[in-house]
Amino acid sequence: MIRRFLLTWKLAWANMMATKTRTFLTMLGIVIGIASVMIVMSIGSSAQSLILDQVRNVGSNLVIILPGESNEDGPPAVAFGIAVTTLTNDDVEAIAKKENVPHAEAISGYAVGSAIAQYKNNSFSVNFNGTSPAYVDVETAEIAKGRYFTDAENESVARVAVLGFKRAEDLFGTSDPIGKRFSLGNFTFRVVGVLGERGSVAFSNPDSEIFIPLETSQRLMLGIDYLTYARMKVDEEKNIDITKADVTKLLRSRHDIDPGEGNDFSVRSAAAALDILKGVTDALRYFLVGVASVALLVGGVGVMNILLISLKQRVRDIGLRKALGALNGDIFAQFLTEAIFLSFVGTVIGVIVGVIVTYIVAIIVQGLGYNWPFLLTMSSVGIAFLISLAIGVIFGLYPAKKAVKIPPTEALRYE
Repeated sequence: MIRRFLLTWKLAWANMMATKTRTFLTMLGIVIGIASVMIVMSIGSSAQSLILDQVRNVGSNLVIILPGESNEDGPPAVAFGIAVTTLTNDDVEAIAKKENVPHAEAISGYAVGSAIAQYKNNSFSVNFNGTSPAYVDVETAEIAKGRYFTDAENESVARVAVLGFKRAEDLFGTSDPIGKRFSLGNFTFRVVGVLGERGSVAFSNPDSEIFIPLETSQRLMLGIDYLTYARMKVDEEKNIDITKADVTKLLRSRHDIDPGEGNDFSVRSAAAALDILKGVTDALRYFLVGVASVALLVGGVGVMNILLISLKQRVRDIGLRKALGALNGDIFAQFLTEAIFLSFVGTVIGVIVGVIVTYIVAIIVQGLGYNWPFLLTMSSVGIAFLISLAIGVIFGLYPAKKAVKIPPTEALRYE
């Protein structure tokens, strides 16, 4: 039995080495397919990890209040760029009162936009955040220089600004920005503070942003009287559910929503957002793996075609082997072995290529300042080899069956 097995492998190896170029080109489809699957799986996992870590960095005890209704498991309307005006400053002030929401430690409204920031010859397109003075408490932000703006400055629509760490360097270089004036859009602002370095947080980078009083952002910059969203810090994580219920009850009352009617707002916790994001990114990752797997099917068809071509060229050899006593099972095993071998070697090379490309991508993205992990699980490697075995068997069966059906007499007459 072992002798027959070794002979089968020896003949398969000899046949493939006799046509090295054809063998390599056949394996190339498998290499590309496996490498594509490995790259998509690894980069998808790394991207998912980056996104989820950024959301975790926001804080597990945060509650986000968004204008517009949405299902508990789906994204809110504002996520699709739809402007909804149902959340106001008065709503935030009501939520901030302890008698309404006892477990709320701090809450800040946000009105965000973009504009050109310029100081002398330095000019940048920037995102600005209009926030309440409570922002530093909600986000647990550190002030590196100066201070954050006050309630009085917010109420008086003052043109003061706090710069993200990197934005301060971009505009003012190594000089101290405190007290200096710069233009934001069509208005001049005075710098009163610089935030400490934070890095990327939940799809944004506070280090590259500019923070101005909420009323200034609404009235002066955007010309609106509603909020983009609000964030609230809860005293303890265990109180998130009851706090969400308190906020929902309060806003339904304030917005005169009748029993049985849907809300015109959404109340989400950071933990719930994490679950939604994980589901969305998982679905996207599996979809991309499915798309990449099409290349594997093409590679498998290539293996089958090459074996069929090889079969026509080896008809006489098959007849000779049968005449010398080779069983149908021996012929079947030889062709199936060649298919599996081509798939296996292609998979080994594909895995190596996929690992190298994934590692290079991780180095490049990390060099851009993102916390991008290099993720390569043994399960993904194991899946790749199982796929290669399946391809070898599935696409090797047809040529192997055709080889078995060739009668010895016809094969020996074949020229």
